[in-house]
Amino acid sequence: MFRRFIEHPVLSTVISILIVLLGILGLVELPISQYPDITPPTVRVNANYGGANAEVVMNSVIIPLEEKINGVEGMTYMTSSATNTGSGNINVYFAVGTDPDQAAVDVQNRVSTATRLLPAEVTQAGVTVRKQQNSTLLMIGLYTDSPVYDESFLQNFATINLAPQLQRVQGVGDASAYGGRTYSMRIWLKPDVMASYGLSTSDITGAVNEQNIEAAPGKFGEQGNQSFQYVIRYTGKLRTAEEYENIVLRAGENGQILRLKDVARVELGSESYQSKLWVNGMSGTNLAVSQTAGSNARDVINGSKKVIEEASKSFPPDVKSTYLVDANRFLDVSINKVLRTFAEAFILVFLVVFIFLKDFRSSLIPAISVPVAIIGTFFFLYLFNFSINLLTLFALVLAIGIVVDDAIVVVEAVHAKLDQGYTSARKASIDAMSEISSAIIAITLVMASVFVPVTFVTGSSGVFYKQFGITLAVAIILSAVNALTLSPALAALFLKPKNEEKQHRKFTQRFMDGFETGYQVTVHKYTGIARFFSERKIVAAAFVLIFGCGFYFLIKSTPTGFVPDEDMGTIYVNVSLPPASSLERTDAVTAEVEDVARGIPEV
Repeated sequence: MFRRFIEHPVLSTVISILIVLLGILGLVELPISQYPDITPPTVRVNANYGGANAEVVMNSVIIPLEEKINGVEGMTYMTSSATNTGSGNINVYFAVGTDPDQAAVDVQNRVSTATRLLPAEVTQAGVTVRKQQNSTLLMIGLYTDSPVYDESFLQNFATINLAPQLQRVQGVGDASAYGGRTYSMRIWLKPDVMASYGLSTSDITGAVNEQNIEAAPGKFGEQGNQSFQYVIRYTGKLRTAEEYENIVLRAGENGQILRLKDVARVELGSESYQSKLWVNGMSGTNLAVSQTAGSNARDVINGSKKVIEEASKSFPPDVKSTYLVDANRFLDVSINKVLRTFAEAFILVFLVVFIFLKDFRSSLIPAISVPVAIIGTFFFLYLFNFSINLLTLFALVLAIGIVVDDAIVVVEAVHAKLDQGYTSARKASIDAMSEISSAIIAITLVMASVFVPVTFVTGSSGVFYKQFGITLAVAIILSAVNALTLSPALAALFLKPKNEEKQHRKFTQRFMDGFETGYQVTVHKYTGIARFFSERKIVAAAFVLIFGCGFYFLIKSTPTGFVPDEDMGTIYVNVSLPPASSLERTDAVTAEVEDVARGIPEV
């Protein structure tokens, strides 16, 4: 079988070209990320209870939902939060590998069974269920130095004009502006005036609910034997502060009318005044973009940036945007460093092969075979639904030093035949492959079997080991395919008998002779050291024991962690003041922190 590839080099070339083309197709389609997708699928449940504080939201909304959601198939744990603005969130986390779409459906079914237990205001506003990942990929800051636009305007502008466009980007799990400054009709009650009229808060609430509704009044003249019929038009919900001010609270017998403006001050303001947000020292708001489980982080960020760039053309005057958090910045640097290491490793491997084989033609064979195996691996990464990340790239960097061995074995075997007096490189390749083919297959199976067991590790760490192990195993198997097809064919074409070879490498002979002399000296010294320890087994055992103890000490003293600590270029500062501290007091402290941060040259 191997004779056919040597005698028909076009066949082995076509096989290699096919592997490379498939690898390029996989490389183009593979997503790019920093690490494999180890974040467990997350389903987020949002509910709003207008006017309620955190305790009421927790007792009347969060707890009933948690009781129904708890135990949903594949769930590992869940967390919940409630705020004094009436909003409540539940994050349901699922085991790694769970289908996020099915998880969202299961949670939605559980939520629907809890609807009857929730307050009417919550069911009217709706309970949303959405799959997403917790990590924020992109954070956009909108800010302005113009006094015309305040924080409320910027947040509502982002909510109405930017968030819907970002949510339509493929792979975006959620895109929302936050800061608590969404527009709301504020009714500031006057307790002393209300007391004089004998009114309570519930009276005000009831009047607003009765007169601020959407209704279907019907028609005039329908089925009334009339020539015309008219649809009754109703203004519906109130929209302006003046309309709210004219809400009737009470009517006297003498025609006097008590309106809302008599006992309260009405204005269009913010839903909450419990937070304040500044961007670059100016009024602003933030838009946070997170991804769905299994989506391509790089594509999500690029798609979101494209939306912002297009939308910025229609921004109001003096409104600007900036990227506060961009995961692509760190990702690009990390991937580029690994790619540079990849190129350096390949160059070093080529130089080492060239120096030890002492022949440029012989060095070309590993130089051609290694890229075929490495590039072809990307196709199988695509089949296994992996991504181009630091783990798979690191595995490919390590694979360079492993897959080159098969090509070197073939070249060395053919060189040995030529040294024995073979005058035909083709004949030397055929005889050499008949002797080493079984050894190449055995070596490949052994090397691949070393990395296959790690693919059975479960959990988040198992995702790391799986991608790393399978990437190496695939690269090793492809290198064996090259060693059995492409490498012997190239050896038959490139290698020359010794009498012909010497005529083509006279210009490198001096360097090779000097290297060979130094190499033999090193081998001689190493042989002497090995002989010394072989004759003094107690000394050798003592060295092994010392190194073993040192190795154990280093293992125990070295810090452990799941992934290395990475510098993302972002620092988060949390300022905690005593309970019941006002927003103004907190704002003053954060302003001092901001001044300190501005004094850092790198900021």
